[in-house]
Amino acid sequence: MKAFIQLWKARNTEFYRDRGSLSWAFVFPVLIIIGCAIAFSHEDETLFTIGFYPNAEHAENFSVLTAGYSKIINYDDLEKAKLRLRNHQLHAVIETATGTVWLNPTSTQSKLIRHLLEPQAEQLHLQELSGKAIRYVDWVIPGVLGMNIMFGSLFGVGYVMVRYRKNGVLKRLQATPISAYKFLSAQIASRLFVVLSTNSMIFIGSYFALDLMMLGNALSLLVVAAIGAMSMISIGLLIASRTDSEEFAGGILNAATWPMMFLSGIWFSLDDTPELMQALANLLPLTHLVAAARDIMINGASLVDEASHLLVLLAVTLISLSLAALSFRWHK
Repeated sequence: MKAFIQLWKARNTEFYRDRGSLSWAFVFPVLIIIGCAIAFSHEDETLFTIGFYPNAEHAENFSVLTAGYSKIINYDDLEKAKLRLRNHQLHAVIETATGTVWLNPTSTQSKLIRHLLEPQAEQLHLQELSGKAIRYVDWVIPGVLGMNIMFGSLFGVGYVMVRYRKNGVLKRLQATPISAYKFLSAQIASRLFVVLSTNSMIFIGSYFALDLMMLGNALSLLVVAAIGAMSMISIGLLIASRTDSEEFAGGILNAATWPMMFLSGIWFSLDDTPELMQALANLLPLTHLVAAARDIMINGASLVDEASHLLVLLAVTLISLSLAALSFRWHK
């Protein structure tokens, strides 16, 4: 443990002395949050967003709602659609097989839908599901923090490993009784400490500045962030486990981050995207990190509820770290 602790302290000290990286780690996510709050403050022009279970086929009785001013989303999970209704992300949920319509009595659009369906009330089963409206900033902040964890983890260890290999630091460390697994574990612990510290400060600042919704347990959110960060750091170490080219490492790191930027549900919901896109999104660790964090913050979920997401992140961590240790190269 002495060698592990010394490696951990050395990496933390190196990061702290790099004032440019230290400052940017705090400034970048704050700028993103401010930009999102300004850019996405306008209202959606769609009048109704309606969820159909299992799909909108054979929904002739609801033609008044399926006109051009409505956005239709098909769900294969009724409970998921109901949760979206409680959060005001949907204005109605319709089960076409039984003619059941769930409405949110606290939503103005749901009240209007009830009024439109009054002529057909005898043929329909109207149900109510109450819930508090979710602001876009409450919904998007978990994604922004997840994105910051991704960048801080991948690039924070990727470039460092390449630089160490390029300037001979790793070659000198090879002469010491330190295994590759121990060295990489220390890098994970160091970067995890930095990532969690910076993002915790950003979350606390955003919580008070933006009055964020936080229905779940803050400790559960911290556990999710830690496991998600470990998976990202492990991927960064795997990418940089052999190369001594910063250009090549940068290209691979960018290739890994861009799909996660657009397919992980950071900026928009994936509910109405093609099934292939949703399947690809489920292969990305950031998708599971953001989904778990979002459920805890705005739905009050527990760690048990998010067990499937956490298991995926832990599997990514173990596989990536093991492969990185096996393929790790000390010299150029």
